[in-house]
Amino acid sequence: MAAVAPAVPARKRRVRDTGTVTVGRSRTGTVLANLAGIVFTVVMAFPVYWVLNTAFKPSNEILRFEPTFIPMSPTLDNFKSAFNAPYFQQDLLNGVLITLGAVAGAIVVGFLAALAIARFSFYGRKAIILVVLGVQMVPLVALLIPLFLMMQGFGLTKDLLGVTLVYIVLILPYTVWTLRGFISGIPRELDEAALIDGCTRAQVFWRIILPLTGPGLVATSVYGFIQAWNEFIIINTFNDQAQQNLMAWLLQNQTQRGTFWGPLMAGSILTAIPVVIFFLIIQRNIATGLTAGAVKG
Repeated sequence: MAAVAPAVPARKRRVRDTGTVTVGRSRTGTVLANLAGIVFTVVMAFPVYWVLNTAFKPSNEILRFEPTFIPMSPTLDNFKSAFNAPYFQQDLLNGVLITLGAVAGAIVVGFLAALAIARFSFYGRKAIILVVLGVQMVPLVALLIPLFLMMQGFGLTKDLLGVTLVYIVLILPYTVWTLRGFISGIPRELDEAALIDGCTRAQVFWRIILPLTGPGLVATSVYGFIQAWNEFIIINTFNDQAQQNLMAWLLQNQTQRGTFWGPLMAGSILTAIPVVIFFLIIQRNIATGLTAGAVKG
């Protein structure tokens, strides 16, 4: 006797032109979901729009009591003022050097550590995994003073190298944990087959593990780049104005005489440009990297 399919409520049934009955959200539910999505998008996009709007306004229009949603007299003076401001170009270069150094260092060290945890069995392996997870739960503010005293003892305050090393340590736990998942998803049979064919351990690493972990390296580097580029507390505490990044430079637009909103908004846009460029370069690999370790089989 054939099994009887459970009845589908009428409100969830939908008949297509071909006569096929499909199950899904009702028309009212679809409309409400779309409206909720539109409202959410507007709420999230409005601050970005207001930054762009303010960046192109002259100072007298920014300070008007009645806000204008479109610049009445668009100008690029705010961008010129921000770009030619003291320490802007230097801090831009500092931010690029610190971020690239931190991401590269965290990827190299984290990848090797993740490889050891995922591929080798040794005493204390589970303890290291727990430590990696525990470190991410410690608030950054709680580590600020100990880090400053330690780096000061080594003479690495007011120096780009010191901040870069601290950023590597901050990014490393997430890098190790994420790359461990990607490497664990690579079948060990591939390693064994390559060893049987005459490859050395180094050749297995370069020809099999590293290429297959490429999407994971891309996805991890995105997180590291954003975290290092947008960091403010550590570099503002450790270094002076000549050795800071653009996040700390934005604070200079707030003075005792008030806040220079035009250059501040223009500087925010200029600060976001390197992140946008970085995403455009690796955008094809982001989706692959984020989903490569999602399914194991």
